[in-house]
Amino acid sequence: MARGTRKPKRRTAKKPANRRPGFFRRLLPYVFLLCCLGAVVLAAYAVYLDGEVRSQFEGTRWTLPAKVYAAPLELYAGLDLSRADIVARLKRQGYRDSSGVDNAGTYHSSGSRLDIHTRPFTFWDGDQGDREIRLGFNSSGVSSLQAIDKQGDLALIRLDPLMIGSIYPAQGEDRILVKLGEVPPMLPAGLITVEDRDFLHHWGVSPKSILRAAFANMRAGHVVQGGSTITQQLVKNFYLNNQQTLVRKAKEALMAVLLDAHYSKPEILEAYLNEVYLGQDGGRAIHGFGLASYFYFQKPLEELQPNEIALLVAMVKGPSYYSPRRNPKRALARRNLVLDMFHSAGFLEDDAWAAAKKTDLGVTTRSVRSTSQYPAFIDLVRRQLHGQYKDADLTNEGLRIFTTLDPTIQAATEARVNKGLDDVERARGIKKDSLQSAAVVTSVEGGRVLALVGGRDAGYAGFNRALDARRPIGSLMKPVVYLTALSEPSKYNVITPLDDGPLAVKLANGDTWRPQNYSKTSHGHDVPLHYALTHSYNLATARLAIDVGIPNVVDTLKKLGYTGDPLAVPSLALGAVGMAPLQVAQVYNTLAAGGYYTPLLAIRDVTTRDGEPLARYPLQIKRVVDEAPVYLTDWVMQRVARYGTGASMYNVLPKSLNLAGKTGTTDDLRDSWFAGFGANRLAVVWVGRDDNQPAQLTGATGALQLWTRIMSDVSPRGLLDVPPEDVVEVPLRMRFNPAGQGASGNQDLYQYAQSCGNATPVPFTRGYVPDGLSGCDSDIMRENAARKSREQEDEGNWLQKIFR
Repeated sequence: MARGTRKPKRRTAKKPANRRPGFFRRLLPYVFLLCCLGAVVLAAYAVYLDGEVRSQFEGTRWTLPAKVYAAPLELYAGLDLSRADIVARLKRQGYRDSSGVDNAGTYHSSGSRLDIHTRPFTFWDGDQGDREIRLGFNSSGVSSLQAIDKQGDLALIRLDPLMIGSIYPAQGEDRILVKLGEVPPMLPAGLITVEDRDFLHHWGVSPKSILRAAFANMRAGHVVQGGSTITQQLVKNFYLNNQQTLVRKAKEALMAVLLDAHYSKPEILEAYLNEVYLGQDGGRAIHGFGLASYFYFQKPLEELQPNEIALLVAMVKGPSYYSPRRNPKRALARRNLVLDMFHSAGFLEDDAWAAAKKTDLGVTTRSVRSTSQYPAFIDLVRRQLHGQYKDADLTNEGLRIFTTLDPTIQAATEARVNKGLDDVERARGIKKDSLQSAAVVTSVEGGRVLALVGGRDAGYAGFNRALDARRPIGSLMKPVVYLTALSEPSKYNVITPLDDGPLAVKLANGDTWRPQNYSKTSHGHDVPLHYALTHSYNLATARLAIDVGIPNVVDTLKKLGYTGDPLAVPSLALGAVGMAPLQVAQVYNTLAAGGYYTPLLAIRDVTTRDGEPLARYPLQIKRVVDEAPVYLTDWVMQRVARYGTGASMYNVLPKSLNLAGKTGTTDDLRDSWFAGFGANRLAVVWVGRDDNQPAQLTGATGALQLWTRIMSDVSPRGLLDVPPEDVVEVPLRMRFNPAGQGASGNQDLYQYAQSCGNATPVPFTRGYVPDGLSGCDSDIMRENAARKSREQEDEGNWLQKIFR
């Protein structure tokens, strides 16, 4: 090696450093473990969800509220309804005027005839198919009924009843189930076209739809399109809530896949038709196209026209946003867009498409299937069902409840109450909207509740005054007192003189009760019994009640149908007992029915959802008071209506109409009542204030004004002047000397003279006609003599038993 050069150093290989594994490499086992654990958890959760999906879908899929129906209209020759009346009823039930009646739910009116194609319906006593019929009319109503469908003659046919409400659960869901094969084909086809074009091909979720929606939303900068399939929408409505979270959306997608894996497309689509949310009616959610059809159009789904189907499909996107009642312009634009889609898909020919777009929305202004329409009556139905069915049965099982409500009478009563209160307030100078009212209308012969109004705003589901406003009834109690007296014919008849002088009664607590007449004056000692009731004299009535015995008056009140336990005090005779209008109607219905008690019923029959009978509510009749005293009491109440405190009714009603009734006024003019009846209809009206302050109304100036107009609308038949077998009539001249009124020594104020000619027929219980009035009729004289002989014989037998 040359000098000056260095020897190169030997390079030795460095030993590799003892490095630790990388951070991410160390995490890999844990990530793998977590993934495995997540997969297990996800699989377990999927199994759990799968069980939930199947159990709910295959079990009772929906809670079905009980459906409540009005009484069906029966059509027959001789029915006293005009053509206009029946057409109004058809329109109320969603029947369409058509030049032909080829389809159910249509009618055509021409001249003096009316053609109707009725709808099929399952009544409580069986199925009734659709029929084509023709009604003829004359001045009295329906003159003829004939079938024009070649299915055989018929003497009577019922229209499908109006469904007036539902009894639904606390969450307020309501629906009418439909089957896929029974709906118009345009509906499911249109739904798929508008909501989910790939429905028949995807497996519950549609990635293509999700991507399309994401791209559209990105371009718009906000959400303009959704990617949910029909299956996902069904899952959201049926199983989940509306929370917009990633967790909820993921759960929705997973459940949609599971649902699609287990069930066919037709099953899923049918469930969607019944579950989709389509609007809100107060506290009631409208679910499914079956109920929505009635809610918006008042007719069954199968009768919808293309423009109506398009509107319902349009609303799926946003029932509130596209509400045809609140946002009609927005709903119309959306409906027309859907019609365009129907046309493009080939569902509508050019002419039908153009015609459909020219139509208006066609929705009704008021939902006839809302329980808010007749809340007071539905409340009565629920109470009469209480104890017979569990709440779950009424809200889950789809029971069908057939009631006695007459929609025409109900509508008339509601209108008369509302307008009548306005008129009374204006006429009497009372502050507007300060008065309240309740009204009940029943059928005399069957005790059926035909109409019930619980307040001024009949559609408001609040305090039900017809059932719960127990207010003193005032002079409505007086007929009960007089009936008690006339049940003792040996002591009282319609011309028995009563003392209407001042009265003071010492009470058990040491107080003194001093009643007064409304006029603050007395009318002497010889006021005839019928005159005292006709003019509602308090003093005469109080004395009469004390004479017959207050406990006996209470007993009569209970016989007539009052179920309370009133205090047996003298003031009871003048109405010191609180009753609700329905309770008053029960008492007066027994008087109107000739002493036969029939429990007032709002329900006729109950069936399952399939029409199987569950319970019937047959007519129950029981005689509780003899016919003769009831007839005499009703005769006097006819005089109340004709000459007494109720006489103003004939300012509106025809004078040829024979009606009976009684006014009721309470202390300080707090409550105004009227109860009255004809041969077939009874109505009770209360008017007052909710705060119990004076209403400044008598029975005649308040309640009678509403009652008169209600009765003018409900086709009352006049009472027939046909006395029962136990009553005889004696023609009398009844004279009244007004100059003697209020004077002392006015015993001759009221005079009766026998008249064998043309005079007022006055009824008496057979065998108990006063001797001085029986001279014209030898039969009456013989009956009186026979009655006296029997009484003497009975008295003799009684004495013999005592002294034997």
